[in-house]
Amino acid sequence: MREELFHIIFGILIPFLGTTVGAGSVFFVKNEIKPVIQKLLLGFASGIMVAASVWSLLIPAMEMCEPAGKLAFVPAAAGFSIGIVFLWVLDKLIPHLHMGSDTPEGPKSNLKKTTMLVFAVTLHNLPEGMAVGVVFAGLLTGSAPITAAGAFALTIGIAIQNFPEGAAVSMPLRREGAGRLRSFLLGQASGLVEPVAGVLGALLVGSVEAILPYALAFAAGAMILVAVHELIPECQRNREARPYTATMGIVAGFAIMMLLDVALG
Repeated sequence: MREELFHIIFGILIPFLGTTVGAGSVFFVKNEIKPVIQKLLLGFASGIMVAASVWSLLIPAMEMCEPAGKLAFVPAAAGFSIGIVFLWVLDKLIPHLHMGSDTPEGPKSNLKKTTMLVFAVTLHNLPEGMAVGVVFAGLLTGSAPITAAGAFALTIGIAIQNFPEGAAVSMPLRREGAGRLRSFLLGQASGLVEPVAGVLGALLVGSVEAILPYALAFAAGAMILVAVHELIPECQRNREARPYTATMGIVAGFAIMMLLDVALG
């Protein structure tokens, strides 16, 4: 039991490590990351999120409900829909600013641009943290078709896609005149919501095991909304120069996450 708890804690912290490493790029990169690289990384991140939502969350949720026969999709569809609505509401309630945009979203606010940029990445990280916590809780309860390797495939995939998100906060802050250490710490802080959401998700599923398929699908819905509503449009913006860069990033991210899940799961 003690070893399993260690695995859960370690697994929940891996995505935060990805954000930390990405934010740390501010110490090694003198100038802003080139737009073409940003597009590639954002596409890569969205591809991972879509693949993780399908292979690591929705499919296990439906497999858990196979005894229901033709209605096995109902818990997954319900949780998926609630997850989308939940994150959509947060998107409307929290003022935030996405990378490469000068127009804030959400309610009007006098917050600094850098603060709203951190909020935007934090919104992205929330469903990812929940997904990791729920998957590891399912692993601990043994009631879901989730293996330790499969759970770590998910958390490694999310950590990989967190790298560009950490850099997306720290690099603009540095460009606007913030010190390297301050830029790094704020970039790292944008990922703190992930372990917190992971712990809350694990505790919720651990206390009410019956909601696990709904929780898996809930996290999938929230992640899909982030990918489709935010990341993919961002990486496809101003695509005239190199129109296939972002698309190749999406394809590569999806393929790598699928490979991780099948090979390790």
